[in-house]
Amino acid sequence: MSRSVAAHEFSPWDFWREADADAREGQLAWQRSIVAGRPGHRLGTECFVSELASVDNEVLRLGDRTYVAAGAYLTGELIAGADCSINPYAVIRGTVTMGDGVRIGAHTSILGFNHSMEPGEPVFRQPLTSKGIVIGDDVWIGSHVVILDGVRVGSHSVLAASAVVTKDVPDGAIVGGNPAKFIRWRVAPEDTGVEPRAAAEAAARGTDDESGGTAQPAEAREGETDAAAWRPTDIAAQRLAATASRATDGERDGGVTGEGPDTGATAGLVSDPAALPSVDLTADLTSNHSPDVTADPAAGHSAGLARRVAEFADRARAEASVLLQRAWRDDLGLFVDRPGTAATVRAQCDAIEIADLLLGAAPPQLPADAQVRRLQDWQDATTGVVAPLGDDGRQVAGLGFAHDDVAYHVLSTGYALDLLGSAFEAPLTWVTAATPERVVAFCESLPWTTDAWNAGHHIDGFGTALLWTRRARHPIPAGVEEALFGWLLTRADPQTGMWGAPTADRGLLPVVNGFYRASRGTFAQFGVPLPYPERVIDTVLRHARDPRWFAPGVRDACNVLDIVHPLWLTRGTGYRGDEVRALATDLLSDALAIWVPGAGLSFREPSPAAHGTAEAEPGLQGTEMWLAIVWYLADLVGISHALGYRPRGVHRPEPAAGLR
Repeated sequence: MSRSVAAHEFSPWDFWREADADAREGQLAWQRSIVAGRPGHRLGTECFVSELASVDNEVLRLGDRTYVAAGAYLTGELIAGADCSINPYAVIRGTVTMGDGVRIGAHTSILGFNHSMEPGEPVFRQPLTSKGIVIGDDVWIGSHVVILDGVRVGSHSVLAASAVVTKDVPDGAIVGGNPAKFIRWRVAPEDTGVEPRAAAEAAARGTDDESGGTAQPAEAREGETDAAAWRPTDIAAQRLAATASRATDGERDGGVTGEGPDTGATAGLVSDPAALPSVDLTADLTSNHSPDVTADPAAGHSAGLARRVAEFADRARAEASVLLQRAWRDDLGLFVDRPGTAATVRAQCDAIEIADLLLGAAPPQLPADAQVRRLQDWQDATTGVVAPLGDDGRQVAGLGFAHDDVAYHVLSTGYALDLLGSAFEAPLTWVTAATPERVVAFCESLPWTTDAWNAGHHIDGFGTALLWTRRARHPIPAGVEEALFGWLLTRADPQTGMWGAPTADRGLLPVVNGFYRASRGTFAQFGVPLPYPERVIDTVLRHARDPRWFAPGVRDACNVLDIVHPLWLTRGTGYRGDEVRALATDLLSDALAIWVPGAGLSFREPSPAAHGTAEAEPGLQGTEMWLAIVWYLADLVGISHALGYRPRGVHRPEPAAGLR
């Protein structure tokens, strides 16, 4: 006798509103079986995964309220945001990352891998390749669509039914056909300064006449009848609904928290709590008989994560001398970042920071006074500049503070000397020769709209030059400090809390990274409150959902530090604190797993895609930065005490001085 199939297996969007207690418990048990023993599997709150779906992923991370319907076939690495739907018989294979609010119609295939097809060998014997597929936020993918490996689908775009997508789709575009071509805009790029038609042609490489067709996605959002759910003006509401009930327990390691739906969410995105049956989801997910839906419940608890943090720190301390010796060049009497690379000023400073953090002393390769003398000798007695080293280990002549390396050496060399109990001997003319007018002109000249990171880099250098000048009691011209902070305070964007503008190719990356650098050397270093701390948090959390920079395997120390420090700096507001702690917990859990025995940490997370690249090789820079990152993440989670160290150099958390 055949068994009837519950309607929710194929139409799961109303499951948590309509299902009875037994059905809910059955779904939770099924989810626990999916993640059990699989460290790469994590499911958010109120997800649904049909028991009739084939889920065979190496990595599977589903955001809150994301569901997988019956007949779906999932393999490889799938990272999905909140409020995504994978409808019946959809196929998602290979490496696929998608943002929030992605709706995938039935019978669609998203194939983040490919076969080689060289002649002379049967295809089935040839290796697979994978570039991966990245899908942005708020994307509507119709039924029977095919997306091929290597494609990026922009946010707010629509892929019409039966489209075969072989090339990147620009943000806000509607595309269709085989191969898919631009049809019209759903959200026109009017604020980019590029004529919409030209933007579409450049990104999609080929168009139909703009009036020559209309996309007909096969499936609207199931359970919604209001077509306004797809209006561009509702994007903010979708974002709010997608993030409002993210993980809220700072003691959990990225798993389900059991939080109920958001009472302020837009209809059709999150159910009305009053309509829910009398089932306590929190109890379901936290009681002893219903463990959290996470791959490693022990690691999900704060005590378990604290143990991992302590083990990480113990390992780092035990191997500190080995990794320092690995980076030492006897023939030069200098440190290099990693074997086979040239000696740099930064490498000497990173070695000093690592030794101070893990050994509580100067690197053992040279006496501390010899290291002080070397750093001081590198400073130009006239200008105060510390120039970079050439291939021969000698300094490059004729450079000023406008040079990127020279600007950073104000930080790295100054703090290395500080850790060794010393300081710059010569005044830094960057500050001592400044005037308020020159400071304003300097700030105005920086590339805030095209390269906000570079702009922040130089603000960081100048702010730190102020610190060392004050410490040395060299005279600072009247009005210089006021000009710097006044410019930053009056130029901060009230919408983002930051300086500069996103770019077409990198989004918020330069803005957030530039904010970290600029605020580190000024507001953080001198203990001055930020003008718009809550907007900073909003911007950072939005940026942290961009899979181009924060999907597992693509993260690097710079990008992670540059979101973690602003979140730590603004933590006193309590604003979106649960989301901040959840993000920190997830990042911390991953960071604890990337230590390479005897070598330390690489600048970029290890991954198959990064294997063999310079950024994926362990070195002093990666080790120094990740050690600081781990402290900040652990402190946001509330377990930094387990590390037994606290950064004291460039990445020190407390202010180094106060303003007059």
